[in-house]
Amino acid sequence: MKVLWASIARVRLHGPGLVQPTQVKKKAASLAPRLPDRPSDPSSKPNRNLAAAAVGAPPTREGLTMAPPPELIDDVAAEIFLRLPPDEPEHLVRASLACKPWLRIISDPGFLRRYRAFHRTPPLLGYIQRRAVVQGDPEPRLIPTTAVPLGPNPTFRRALDCRHGRVLVHVYGGGGLLVWDPVTGDRQVVPNAEIDWLIYTAAVFCAVSGCDHIDCHGGPFLVVFLATDDHDELVKASVYSSETGAWSMPVSLGNDCETYVQHRRTIIDALRKHGGWHYTPYVQPKRGAVVGDGVYFTLRDLNAIIKYDYRKNCLSMINPPSDSTRNIALMELEDSSLGFAYIKDATLYLWSRKVNSEAAEWVKCSVIKLKSMVPLANPSDKAFVVGAAEGVGVIFVSTGVGLFTIKLNSGQVKKVDEPEVYYSILPYMSFYTPDCGKIIARKAEDSLITDVPLN
Repeated sequence: MKVLWASIARVRLHGPGLVQPTQVKKKAASLAPRLPDRPSDPSSKPNRNLAAAAVGAPPTREGLTMAPPPELIDDVAAEIFLRLPPDEPEHLVRASLACKPWLRIISDPGFLRRYRAFHRTPPLLGYIQRRAVVQGDPEPRLIPTTAVPLGPNPTFRRALDCRHGRVLVHVYGGGGLLVWDPVTGDRQVVPNAEIDWLIYTAAVFCAVSGCDHIDCHGGPFLVVFLATDDHDELVKASVYSSETGAWSMPVSLGNDCETYVQHRRTIIDALRKHGGWHYTPYVQPKRGAVVGDGVYFTLRDLNAIIKYDYRKNCLSMINPPSDSTRNIALMELEDSSLGFAYIKDATLYLWSRKVNSEAAEWVKCSVIKLKSMVPLANPSDKAFVVGAAEGVGVIFVSTGVGLFTIKLNSGQVKKVDEPEVYYSILPYMSFYTPDCGKIIARKAEDSLITDVPLN
C-alpha cells in the first residue's frame, strides 16, 4: 500500500472505479522536478533514479539498490478509513474495492463496530414523502440522498414512517403494513390494527430498551397505529410487537383527559359562531416523534399534540407552543426532549418541552432568520417546515424553488430536491457500510425478498 494517501484522495475526489496505480504514478511524475531533455554538459546525465523514485519505481542499475518504502500498517489505514464521513458512504465502499488488503480491513466486523461507534449518529441516506389526503399519494419510493445502492423498493400504497433503520409502509388491498429495511433488504408483514380508521398515521421504532440504534438491523420492533375511528369518530391507538406478533387492545382519547375536553370546547365554540356544531378530531397524517415511552402525533385543529404511552397503553393531549400555523414538525431533540418546529414570518422557531418532577413547559431554544438563507420562487412565496431528521439536527423546508435541508447547528442550507407538493418528509437514516451490499446481494440470490412484489 505504497500509495495509500494518494489512493484515499483518488477515492474521495473522483467518481466510482478502482484506483489505478499508473494514474497515481503519472500524477506523482507531474510533480517531480523537470529534467533536461539534452544536458548541456555531455558528461552529465539526467538523474533517472530521482525521477524513478518520484513515481515509486525501483532505481536503475546506475544507482544504488534502494529498498521499497515501508507499507503503512493496517492500524494506520484503519484510522484513516475510520474518519471517512458516514453521510458520504460511497467513499468507504470505493476504498474497499481498491485492493484486497483494504477490503479485509473495512469488512472486518470489529472495524465496522468501531466505525459506527466513532460517528455515533446514523447519517441521512434518503427520504420518502407523504401527502395530505386531499393531495393524493406521491410516487411510492425511497429517494436516496447519497450514492449508495439501497435495496429494491417494495410495492406499497403509502409510506407512514422511517425510524431506526426501518421503513413502515401500507401495502395495497388487505395486505396490512410492511416493515422494510432498505440496507439489509429484510421485510416483515404486520397485520392491520383492529381500528376501523377514517384517517390515520403510524410510527415504527426499535423495541430494545437502552439500544443506541446505530446497528439494530433485524432486531425486534414496535409499531404504533393512531387513527380517527370511522364510526364513533374517536381518536384511538394501538401498539404491535414483533416479538408477540399481536396488537394491543385499542384505547380511546376521551373526556377523562381535561386538556382534550378544553380543546373540544374551544373548537366547538368557534364553530358555533359560524353556524356549525359538530367537531371531528382528525389525526394529521404526518410523521410523529418517539421520546422515551411516548409517541407523539398532532391533530389537524390548533396543532393539538396527542401522546400515546405505549407501555401503559393510554392516550393524552398536550397543548402546543403555537397554534398559528399548520405546517409544523415534531422531533426528538438531543437532550431527549420533545421538539416542535415551525416557520412564521420567514423565521424558523424551535421549541423544546422541558419536563421535571413538578411541571412541564415549552422553552424556545432556537430562532433562525430565513430571509436570504432559503431561496423563494417569487415575493409571495413562503417557506414551510415539512419534516425533521433527529440526531443530525436537520430540518426539512419546502418553498416554490424546491426541498431544502437546514442544519440547526451551522445554519447550512442544502437543496435536496426539485419543487413538489411536500407535506411530510420521512427521513431514512442508517449506516451503510460495504458489508451491506453483500447482504442485499446474498438475499436476492436466495430469493428471500420475494414475499412482496417488487416494482
